[in-house]
Amino acid sequence: MSSDEHRPLDLAAVVVLAAGAGTRMKSDTPKVLHSISGRSLLGHAIRAGRRLNPERLCVVVRHQRDAVVAHALSVDPDVVIADQDDVPGTGRAVQCALEALGELHGAVVVTAGDTPLLDDRELSALLADHTQSANDVTVLSARVANPHGYGRIVRSADSGAVTGIVEEKDASEDERAIDEINTATYVFDADLLREALAGVGTDNAQGEVYLTDVIAIASREGRKVGAHILDDPMSAEGANDRCQLAQLGAELNRRTLTQWMRAGVTIIDPGSTWIDVDVVLSPDVTIHPGCQLLGATVVATGAEIGPDTTMRDTEVSEGAKVIRTHANLAMVGRGAQVGPFVHLGPDSKVLDGERVRPFSDITSVHAAGAGEG
Repeated sequence: MSSDEHRPLDLAAVVVLAAGAGTRMKSDTPKVLHSISGRSLLGHAIRAGRRLNPERLCVVVRHQRDAVVAHALSVDPDVVIADQDDVPGTGRAVQCALEALGELHGAVVVTAGDTPLLDDRELSALLADHTQSANDVTVLSARVANPHGYGRIVRSADSGAVTGIVEEKDASEDERAIDEINTATYVFDADLLREALAGVGTDNAQGEVYLTDVIAIASREGRKVGAHILDDPMSAEGANDRCQLAQLGAELNRRTLTQWMRAGVTIIDPGSTWIDVDVVLSPDVTIHPGCQLLGATVVATGAEIGPDTTMRDTEVSEGAKVIRTHANLAMVGRGAQVGPFVHLGPDSKVLDGERVRPFSDITSVHAAGAGEG
């Protein structure tokens, strides 16, 4: 069955906003190109959006454009690139995306390029709510104990319907007391979005074209606006500085470890174990403390890794044991025993049943035999 047959008929596009400067990172690297769990922030957003099977996926760029574009295309060669001009604001970013995408009809999902915990399951739930409720706009919201700094979801006192989103700098005291926040992820009807953005100005505290103004316009026009509340507000957290980047990395790693343990992998000490999101593990793998499994590493059933082992893009076969080893682009055969204190270099191969002695430096399949015990 083709991907078109799986795609909801009204999902016209996913738009990923990646134009910001990210100055709080204090880095020469664009914010959205910083990585957690083996994938860039932008890579996480693109992968999540693509799994919704939209007709088109657009990335909006501006700051360090060439680097961001090159990376986006390396993640997904089919992305449409939209350049944001000098007019600031998320509303203008989406206008530029609509111009790049051309004629659209149906739903448009808009999401941020720096929210790596927001996965396709949560986006699918948002889209399903939008469709089942027959909304014209659906905001992904969350309830938090401390809403400071976030846009607040404003609802009708009578019906509870969403009537607008007010940014922190523009909010009244009563509005700042609201604990339901905007996560900067939305589903819009494409025609409504295009028409409403044409009427959005920059008369606000930041002098920007706010995408959130579309919600108030839609409400005033009698269009149906709803909010889908996230179960876990952490999923919508963005990475604005190195502290937040580390926090999100730790949380994504925790989720990854939990997923593998529930799938039958033994992880002796989750607190000292790091596993990238593209790693593949089989049931009955055991991972001892102090291990990093990185990149596209694959570990087959019954293998034991660690303690104190780092592997990148390495394949470990059934029943192998790899102890206190650093491996990069290597292959370890069935039932092999490697380590401790072994280096497996690129393209090295440990054959089935081999034993590689401590303090060996293996650089090829031929050198592996020299390390046998």
